[in-house]
Amino acid sequence: MRPAAAIRSASRPRPSVEAAGTAGRDARSSYCRGMATNTFIALLRGINVGGHNKVPMAELRALCGELDWEDVESYIQSGNLLFRAGGRAASLEGGLERAIEQRFGLSVSVLVRAGADWPGYVAGNPFPKASEKEPNLVMLALSKVPPRKDAVERLRERAADGERIERVDDALWIHYAGGSGRSKLSPSVLDRLAGSPVTTRNWRTVLKLDEMARDVS
Repeated sequence: MRPAAAIRSASRPRPSVEAAGTAGRDARSSYCRGMATNTFIALLRGINVGGHNKVPMAELRALCGELDWEDVESYIQSGNLLFRAGGRAASLEGGLERAIEQRFGLSVSVLVRAGADWPGYVAGNPFPKASEKEPNLVMLALSKVPPRKDAVERLRERAADGERIERVDDALWIHYAGGSGRSKLSPSVLDRLAGSPVTTRNWRTVLKLDEMARDVS
């Protein structure tokens, strides 16, 4: 005969697959809630432009909630998110990229920066006068990895119509003096010369995201 302890163990009902999955999700949520969280800013590239890559902001915020991100806010339709989460920026980027592909069937590049880093971008703007006069023509360009050392030089070779390019730390700044519509500094050129996917935000958006991050912090 088997010992009584073994009989009792064998008689316990096994949890269903659904119950086990729910328990796993609950455990993960409890773990995430216990982690220290920080403020982050996520920039999605190329969504809701010209009727392509449509991602409703309400659905995007809900999706971020499913990733256990907290206090999620969005700004305009171009894909700017402010949130609190545990973990590192690179991991958060990959998590949202995978979630967007699974939910919306879209391959979207996501760039995440710590909210604490954002005031540095604001202070580092090398074109303050142009930003004051024409904030929509001064762009902060951020890349997945730091730009190549020769990125500024090679971009300047293609600049026209008074365009100016500077690098400040890991950021590229571009003043599209003649407008960005006909510029040769296109997204594909920025990606190739910077060495990784680049997303840009104009000065007005940069300031708004800084304001939102300060309010959350």
